[in-house]
Amino acid sequence: MQIPVLAWAVHWLVRLIGATLRFEFVGKRNAVNRHETGQASIGAFWHRCIFPTLWYYRNHGIVVMITMNFDGLWTSRVVEKLGYRVAQGSSSRGGMNALNEMAREVEAGWDVAFTPDGPRGPRFVAKAGPVILARRTGKPITVFHIGLSSAFTFEKSWDRFQLPYLFSRAVLVMAPPLYVSANADSAEMERKVGEMQGALERVRDIAESWFQLSETERQRLRKEWN
Repeated sequence: MQIPVLAWAVHWLVRLIGATLRFEFVGKRNAVNRHETGQASIGAFWHRCIFPTLWYYRNHGIVVMITMNFDGLWTSRVVEKLGYRVAQGSSSRGGMNALNEMAREVEAGWDVAFTPDGPRGPRFVAKAGPVILARRTGKPITVFHIGLSSAFTFEKSWDRFQLPYLFSRAVLVMAPPLYVSANADSAEMERKVGEMQGALERVRDIAESWFQLSETERQRLRKEWN
């Protein structure tokens, strides 16, 4: 009985807060997805910014990997109500089955998304899932982060999860797409995971410092990234 009640409450919390957020997209030229370019892609972002990401990309039919435990059961209901599709599994439970399912979805033209430090961390340490999927499908990895002007940070949570305050401003910063060769060996795969890690760190640094920067510096970054 807890699952539908919790899912209903979280779903409406996302809708209530999300409707008041004001977004800016920095790095829009780097966007690769079925809605803007007609090409499927593999999204990668840190677990910390799940809340604004859920709202920004709602109703796009994006496939996400959800763990097969109690949290996953109610989370699946929330994301499905927001227009996402679910592949069940995680890096520790059912991961390969979920990767196979996500590969089929990408090859059918659908976007997929990962939190490569999920489901339980370590925080800001990327796992190889998106890189494995990029090698298999030939589709690019699109790395991004969303920073908030005002939010409550759950300091004791493993991911330092952020819950936006009402009417917060948000900035989505997206890095250039990352491609992985179908013939990549283990050394190249390791390099690509390192590149993805570096891109995730860079967009997080920009997004989370955005609202402390001067307008002059923000304009410089807009010109550089847009």
